Amino acid sequence: MLHSHPKAAATAEIGVNGYLWRATLQTLAFMPLASADPFGGVVSTDWYIDPAHPTDRFKATVYILDSRLRADGLSVSVFKQVSDGHGGWTPAPVADQTSTDIENAILTKARELRLSNLRG
Repeated sequence: MLHSHPKAAATAEIGVNGYLWRATLQTLAFMPLASADPFGGVVSTDWYIDPAHPTDRFKATVYILDSRLRADGLSVSVFKQVSDGHGGWTPAPVADQTSTDIENAILTKARELRLSNLRG
């Protein structure tokens, strides 16, 4: 009877880079999670309203595109809406840098996770 190593089993349960996956979940932890597909590598948040800016709300979708820890291994889409003042929301443009900033934060966190894992 063969016994697999517990870490190998955990790795087999995810279809994308584990460091990018965990880093994505940690980086977006302040936003409510709508869905997370570890096999397809997609994390989607629900709308988040920053208490300091209650007339704006954001949601994000992160696509992890590779099983390796690479800078081009993920893509982030950010969506913004602004309040119309009557309980409705209207789509609004998001600063181009916003997606890049989130990608960079995820990559930085993934590298930190990898380094801490290598140090043991």
